[in-house]
Amino acid sequence: MKKIRLLYKSIFILPLLVIMGSCNEFLDVNQSPNLPEQVPPSVLLPSALIASAFANGNELNRFGSTVMDYTYGAGNNPGAYDIYNIDGAAFNNQWRFEIYGGALNTFQKLIEAAEPVGGTSYTGIAKIMKAYVFSLTTDVWGDIPYSQALQGATYPQPRIDKQEDIYKGNAGLEIQSLFDLVREGLADLNTTSTINPGVEDVVYGGTIASWRRAGYTLLLKLAMQISNVEPALAVTIINEVISANNYIVENSQNLSVKFGSSVGSQSPIYTWTYISTFQNDMMVSSNYVSLLEGLNDPRLDLFVTKPTGSFVTYPNGFAGTLAPAANRSKWSTVITGASGVGPVRLITNAQRAFWLAEAVLSLGVTVPGKTAQDLYEEGITASMTEAGVPEGDIDTYIADHALTGTTEEQIEQIITQKYIAQTGNGLEAWHDYRRTGYPDFPEHLNAVGIDGTRPKRAQYIDQEVQRNPNFSPVVLPNVRVWWDVD
Repeated sequence: MKKIRLLYKSIFILPLLVIMGSCNEFLDVNQSPNLPEQVPPSVLLPSALIASAFANGNELNRFGSTVMDYTYGAGNNPGAYDIYNIDGAAFNNQWRFEIYGGALNTFQKLIEAAEPVGGTSYTGIAKIMKAYVFSLTTDVWGDIPYSQALQGATYPQPRIDKQEDIYKGNAGLEIQSLFDLVREGLADLNTTSTINPGVEDVVYGGTIASWRRAGYTLLLKLAMQISNVEPALAVTIINEVISANNYIVENSQNLSVKFGSSVGSQSPIYTWTYISTFQNDMMVSSNYVSLLEGLNDPRLDLFVTKPTGSFVTYPNGFAGTLAPAANRSKWSTVITGASGVGPVRLITNAQRAFWLAEAVLSLGVTVPGKTAQDLYEEGITASMTEAGVPEGDIDTYIADHALTGTTEEQIEQIITQKYIAQTGNGLEAWHDYRRTGYPDFPEHLNAVGIDGTRPKRAQYIDQEVQRNPNFSPVVLPNVRVWWDVD
């Protein structure tokens, strides 16, 4: 146990240096001065995985959780997000340090370190996770540096690739699709590796079979993300995943990054909820509580605290006087992890079930032996089981909330339940909302932003616009990304 604690402390150093870098410090997103040139794969892997969790679970999560009504912005950045106020000054550290200079750069270094020694277990994981982080980035910003990124000396001002090309590939421009990047990672995992991860794998503890499942489930996620704009391609990919029959089917197989319990090694969600100087910037939204109360959802009392014996929340955009910070409802440790161990949930069994349920209804996909109702129930059961809801209560809830109505009404039910299951992962809910329009929350009170509507993307950060002419013209947050179609 002591060895594991020391490991968490040591592997946290590199991501922490990246994340805590000065906002005013110039950084080429294709090179990281914080990473030494020669680092063994066993050190790079946990650093990259933890950086990925920060990319999802830190400030971008605070943004996604606030604009998607999980949380109310009580001050500072979340207060701006609550009224849709973002611009090129937002997410500088996330773009520069957590994503390009953090997770992506470290996964690239991991590939470069492992390939010469035949460490295909490491390269396979790195390619799958590199695809995940690139998908996170393009889903937030749209067109981004991709094919020429992470090659600073060769491309100091990398091209901005179209989101369509990032997802689908473009042979003429030498752009590999995200799907092929994942497939390449899976192929690596199916070869004999000279070295294999162990305890430093803070997701699966070195169980390569679980990484294969994660890779196939990531293919499913990516396919559903583009299913409105490219339904035929999405069906092809989903059928590939179903045919392989090697995706996440149990909560123990979730792609979730684990953290330590000591200060300095705790998960970002726990830190900004309980111990950071920003812990009073956010609280749970009344809109979220009202949704779960209306469904008589047993997860509500498990997810949300009641410091005064009842929920103390506010609707998004509320501009009045707030209750004292000690009285406000926040996420419980069911969401943040006791003592900060997390995990940060990137891809889960519940999500997998809801993606397939939606695919059955919206795309006509066939899942052998399963109906949309079956898969919908699997998603609810997976979420409630992980939350600690008793089996009898789960059965009652499912019986009371069976899929009913038109196909569109059933899809709304699926996405609403997926929204609840994704509590703690605001980014995924934001992606779903832009893609489907669900959950159908009203716009926030006192909303401003570009046009008073929820942001449809993040604006490119000012530093990148200033240093790389390929970022011109600036795209504003009210412009849809490629896969976000009416």
